[in-house]
Amino acid sequence: MDNMKILVVDDEPDMQTLFQQRFRKEIKEGIAEFAFAHSGEGALQYLQLHHHEAVLILSDINMPGMSGLELLQHIKQKYATPPPVVMMITAYGDSENYNTAMRLGADDFLTKPIDFHLLKEKLKLQVNG
Repeated sequence: MDNMKILVVDDEPDMQTLFQQRFRKEIKEGIAEFAFAHSGEGALQYLQLHHHEAVLILSDINMPGMSGLELLQHIKQKYATPPPVVMMITAYGDSENYNTAMRLGADDFLTKPIDFHLLKEKLKLQVNG
């Protein structure tokens, strides 16, 4: 796995600490680099400045302001080449959110609490194609 820039979008502040703990080894070895945005609006601002860097975006669906689904729609419309891989995260694994996310172009779907072992496997697949 080469250096992978991952943007995590979640309004829960403890998600940043959680990702930094669970990916401590990958961050230390330079395999993964994380950026964090606490809202859909924040993610779009980040992407305007760094859109060539983010290879993968992990976004929560339920956030105040712009939802993760609205963010997904913006990303897929605006950043077509190269399209970043977008995985949606939700505490509600309901079929409506899943179907909407997939219709809008989500590449994958995860439910909270996040299974980090599964997530790391999915990331390896994304990087190695």
